[in-house]
Amino acid sequence: IGFHVLATYLSSPFDCCFHLFTDFNYSVFFPSSLSFSVFDFAPLPILLDCGNRVSPNFHFFTNYPVVKIPKLKMGFAHSACISSMVALLLLLALSWGIQTTAAAGEGGGRSSDGQCDHKPSLDPRPHSVSILEFGAVADGKTMNTVAFQNAIFYLKSFADKGGAQLYVPPGKWLTGSFNLTSHLTLFLAKGATILGSQNQSNWHVVEPLPSYGRGIELPGARYRSLINGYKLRDVVITGDEGSIDGQGKVWWDWFDAHSLNYSRPHLVELVQCEDIVVSNLTFLNAPAYSIHPVYCSNVLVQNISISTPSESPGTVGIVPDSSNNICIEDSTIETGHDAIALKSGWDEYGISYNRPTMHVHVRDVHLKSSSSEMSGGISDVQGDDIRMHDSRGGIELRTNRGRGGYIRRVFFSNVLMEEVEVGLVARGDMGDHPDDGFDREAVPVVQGITFRDVVGLKVGLAGNFTGAEGIRFGTICLLNVTLTSGEPWVCSGVDGFSEIVSPKPCQDLANAEKSSSSCYDVMDYSYGRSFSL
Repeated sequence: IGFHVLATYLSSPFDCCFHLFTDFNYSVFFPSSLSFSVFDFAPLPILLDCGNRVSPNFHFFTNYPVVKIPKLKMGFAHSACISSMVALLLLLALSWGIQTTAAAGEGGGRSSDGQCDHKPSLDPRPHSVSILEFGAVADGKTMNTVAFQNAIFYLKSFADKGGAQLYVPPGKWLTGSFNLTSHLTLFLAKGATILGSQNQSNWHVVEPLPSYGRGIELPGARYRSLINGYKLRDVVITGDEGSIDGQGKVWWDWFDAHSLNYSRPHLVELVQCEDIVVSNLTFLNAPAYSIHPVYCSNVLVQNISISTPSESPGTVGIVPDSSNNICIEDSTIETGHDAIALKSGWDEYGISYNRPTMHVHVRDVHLKSSSSEMSGGISDVQGDDIRMHDSRGGIELRTNRGRGGYIRRVFFSNVLMEEVEVGLVARGDMGDHPDDGFDREAVPVVQGITFRDVVGLKVGLAGNFTGAEGIRFGTICLLNVTLTSGEPWVCSGVDGFSEIVSPKPCQDLANAEKSSSSCYDVMDYSYGRSFSL
């Protein structure tokens, strides 16, 4: 347990301890990654200002409660108070550690921090070839689609021999769509860039996904993504800081001009695949999505960077779609629309396909986009250590009549937002429909949503929790949420609980009959076990 205590001048031991204990109710938790005082993981962290003044580094946080300790003369009392306070802090740390260990020993503690603690072990492939061996040219002009196709076809022969690696050396490798194979590592060296063709004819047209019934943007078919996988197992897309650039501007222009006949492609799409790793790469200028695992299991996205301009229409970073056992961590995402969007089909098509997205863990990510979205058939989602900045929205749960399905058991903690227009959102009146065949009686269930330890700086609207006709959100909890916002909360058709929340929460979330024990907490279950609300 780490302690960082702001202490300018200390008073006598008696005064110091008196204020320390009597002002517990003014304690506030701050994420440990911020540059101000915090008792990391302590149940009642305390910010101390011994001298009625705060360091200049704290000028953004003047609205936060501070334990004030009067300034007295330096000398023996000063040293004695320091000794007393250090001893007290050590006792608090020891007490908290004993409580945590005892709880874990009794089965009441967290048996897993989340899906990201179940990472696969990656062994080197016994075989490796270079794309150069198949006639590829790294001039950024020569089409290399056939070279990629031939290389991967050749590497299929090693699937039962431990798999193989396709090495892409430094250079600019222009290509159209190509497919991967099982037991394959696609490795991009430092300085290597796979470039997506700007000619539509180099992107094949395929049928829509069955859980959508049509293209997302246009009825009918859709363009195949740049790098694809179908019914594969054990696929690794990685490198030494190489990049995949979709050169998406032409697609954004075609989209804005309404000149496309089919929905836009993505950079990477994996369908009905399992045991997937995407890591150590940069994804640039996706025509639509950057990474789209759909109907997949056991997916790790780690240490990547995604960047599309803020003005790029509808571009999204990572989209786990009707997939399970997903880890997204240690990544930076800047897009024109959603950074991370969890999906599970669209209206009657998604209901018919009936595959939810579940067991998703997002941690240690930096996001700059309009929002992070969830819609229909989503459960068991954990997000922690999330940083958002310069965005139109923070964390959003979106659904609508006709979607059916559910959003439940969602837990976000240790979130920092800076300059976000709307902080926390759960709305039941958002999103359109694929066609007129949707069922208005298919009402989604939203229940068991918890936001804990959230700090927001320069937030426009604190949050909007709004159900819709026939949609009432159940047990939405705000625990230790502090947002410096221009406007307070907007609530309608929602039940829940709040504790230590600023600005003051709306009455719907101040239910006197509820307590924090009624809130969903990821510590109450571990992956692989059922949990009922």
